[in-house]
Amino acid sequence: MIFIVVKFKVKPDWADRWLDFSREFTEATRREPGNLWFDWSRSVDDPSEFVLVEAFKDDGAAPHVNSDHFRTFTAEAPQALVETPQIISEQISAEGWNRMGEITVEQ
Repeated sequence: MIFIVVKFKVKPDWADRWLDFSREFTEATRREPGNLWFDWSRSVDDPSEFVLVEAFKDDGAAPHVNSDHFRTFTAEAPQALVETPQIISEQISAEGWNRMGEITVEQ
């Protein structure tokens, strides 16, 4: 699987509308056959920083970056950003999320 984490530092006046701005892109990506997950979080320390955690099947990333919704988002996003997003993108051997071994919840 290809595991990706991206940090987006948005302009303060975009912070409260970033999720709405990225909604169409998010929903379209989640519908892609190769997408495993595509989840946004907002920093608890910096309300203008958003973190995107996404994963694709090994053959799913190329169709994603070649999609119309990806091209549209990457063309429009800079207007809302303070700086170029930071990314970690790695192919890993996992096939999905695992349970954390250090914390167990008995049900």
